[in-house]
Amino acid sequence: MTALRLTWVQPEDLLGHELRQATQDGREPSAVAARWTAAGGPAAPPRDGASPEPVSPYLRLLAEDLLDELADLPSGLRDVEPTELDGIRALCPEWPTTGDGHVPAGHLARLEAGWLGRAAGCLLGKPVEKLPLHAIRALARATGNWPLSTWFTALGLPADLAAAHPWNRRSAATSLADNIDGMPEDDDLNYPLLNLLLLQRHGPAFTTADVARLWLDELPAGRTFTAERVAYRNLLSGIAPPRTARHRNPFREWIGALIRADVHGWTHPGDPAAAAEQAHRDAVLTHTANGVYATMFAAATIAEAAAGTHDVHHCLRTGLRVVPPGSRLARAVRHAIQLAQDHRDFDTVVDRLHLTHADYHWVHAVPNTALLAAALTHADGDFTGSICRAVSGGLDTDSVGATAGSVAGLLAGDPTGLPQRWTQPLKNRLATSVADFNGIGFDALAQLTLRETTPRCTK
Repeated sequence: MTALRLTWVQPEDLLGHELRQATQDGREPSAVAARWTAAGGPAAPPRDGASPEPVSPYLRLLAEDLLDELADLPSGLRDVEPTELDGIRALCPEWPTTGDGHVPAGHLARLEAGWLGRAAGCLLGKPVEKLPLHAIRALARATGNWPLSTWFTALGLPADLAAAHPWNRRSAATSLADNIDGMPEDDDLNYPLLNLLLLQRHGPAFTTADVARLWLDELPAGRTFTAERVAYRNLLSGIAPPRTARHRNPFREWIGALIRADVHGWTHPGDPAAAAEQAHRDAVLTHTANGVYATMFAAATIAEAAAGTHDVHHCLRTGLRVVPPGSRLARAVRHAIQLAQDHRDFDTVVDRLHLTHADYHWVHAVPNTALLAAALTHADGDFTGSICRAVSGGLDTDSVGATAGSVAGLLAGDPTGLPQRWTQPLKNRLATSVADFNGIGFDALAQLTLRETTPRCTK
């Protein structure tokens, strides 16, 4: 009988990731690492969520003890990378002023374009999620699709290349040009749906505990990954937020909270401060420090794009205003934007980013947010250019593609501003396991989102 190897929660798999996280956030884990290695403990799985073989009961118990020991180590970055909102704001000298609540004309069309853009960017990245950069480039080149400009396809792909770099197992049947039939389920779309429900039930004054209760009511545990899965487990163990983000959660600076940012930005057009503050209350259920900053950065950038009056470069600068300037995430985003401005060849930009952030996991928020900013900058906010550059960067392809598509869709301003090759295959239909949304259209989602934006709306 095959043993169940549940991903993202087994202590022996978490420990290696926590050792890396400790090094990155200013703790000194070498003594703990030596004890784990001496006991025969394995390294963290490099790309997947679970190691291939179970460990002994002794190693599992040791991993639990060492996870707790690592959590107690002091961090040298605590002062420059706080998680509490007051601490973040104190470090941001250019924090945006609060908006007046005005909803700009055309916001309904802009919202539909944002939803469609998020779906298309996510779908483009789904078949190559988890594949390394060289594999993504090889698959696209072999079918005449490099630089990336349209959906991936298996048609004409040499058999040896297909065997060497198989498509993402979960997505291959729904996410290639050969088989797309509406938008399939994905966590990058589930979380915007959940946040729409959150606002419908609790309004913009929701608490982090409200987010937790909503997840337990509406989010299947099997649809969670990385930090969200650990936080979900912590909730079921009786741990209250925000400790849910810290307890045995080595993924607390990964990308999971960033993919929850869109609705916070969509419903605060022209008010990046309010969008960032709302995103913070959501993010701290699962994330700390740079994982939270990535969410706030995305929410503020999206809110500014939703105003309909600024270019992508202004929006990205606004996003940085809610991130502590001395944090790893702020430095990475500034560096990525500069690379995108300095190099005409985006492959060169990507190669530099991968080299710079080689010590980070491919799902970590720091390199992924940097790639997002580089893609949007290099494409000058153009929709096709933004999502294709984001996915071609070879990190968390569907998540970065989704957020790039959301921003670029807003900048396009209207669904008709998006090329039909991206929108027609979606068939105005979204599959999901969240609540009663299965099969809903993106036009209907835009209407529902507009209702939560403000009572003073102008179509």
